[in-house]
Amino acid sequence: MKAVVITAPGGPEVLQLQQVDDPKAQDDEVLIRVEATALNRADTLQRKGLHPPPKGSSQYPGLECSGTVEAVGKSVTRWKVGDQVCALLSGGGYAEKVAVPAGQVLPVPPGVTLKDAASFPEVACTVWSTVFMMSRLSAGETFLIHGGSSGIGTFAIQMAKYQGVKVFVTAGNEEKLAYCKDIGADVCINYKTEDFVARVKEETGGKGVDVILDNVGGPYLQRNIDSLNVDGRLFVIGFMGGTVGQVNLGGLLARRLTVQAAGLRNRSLENKAHIVSDVEKNVWPAITAGKVKPVVYKYVPLSEAAEAHKLMESSEHIGKILLVP
Repeated sequence: MKAVVITAPGGPEVLQLQQVDDPKAQDDEVLIRVEATALNRADTLQRKGLHPPPKGSSQYPGLECSGTVEAVGKSVTRWKVGDQVCALLSGGGYAEKVAVPAGQVLPVPPGVTLKDAASFPEVACTVWSTVFMMSRLSAGETFLIHGGSSGIGTFAIQMAKYQGVKVFVTAGNEEKLAYCKDIGADVCINYKTEDFVARVKEETGGKGVDVILDNVGGPYLQRNIDSLNVDGRLFVIGFMGGTVGQVNLGGLLARRLTVQAAGLRNRSLENKAHIVSDVEKNVWPAITAGKVKPVVYKYVPLSEAAEAHKLMESSEHIGKILLVP
């Protein structure tokens, strides 16, 4: 098969489409012929040598895919050859075929094309596990998403609205903010021209929001804490601004705040299977009902993975960038 190989740590140009050996499905795995895979920021970090795949996982980038089941391991009961599916991966999506544990496979939601289904597994599992399972965001609460126009952001807006939550977002230009508003965001803040802390306080009568999903990291740590309501929860899923920040702990104590961080890739197979099952139960009905739609910015041929990475790192896109073999 063909796969995108990271030939050396570096810029987008190190991504090369090469002929490699086909993966083999283990007893508890499914072999998928890939229809599409989606870019994630983690892929750009892996390309730079900063985010290696877990031990035993595919060395090729790609944390999610959609496609058709081509083979199943002997202990797999749910899936059969020919099923149209999408899947959460530990790696290997930038390829024509990928083997994945059966517990990380999901049916393509009704009303979504096989290609577009590749836009869901990573964002759905990330947002559901962090915001809903761990931070317990619930109806009637308020929620701030940094990077509202990203793949994570556009999904989180729609899912939170489906759950009856008031949604705040930050983004860097008016086009992105307008898009966020179109898909349900209630309060849209341009972080380049406005102080998001002041705006959040103003919109919440001085209280702050209940939950924040942050991908900026260090530089936003104190400002995020200043933006939280009593019993507020901050969840950090990325460090686009850096990993170091100073914080006054007094606010955490006074308002009983929780600060958490987590990624998906290095979790155990059991934990991933539990999250995927929860996503199918809670998120898939929202997609089936048309309340959460795929947001795809562009389809790029697998052979042009380097161009797709340049586009992602320019941050010009809204939603997901898909690679198509």
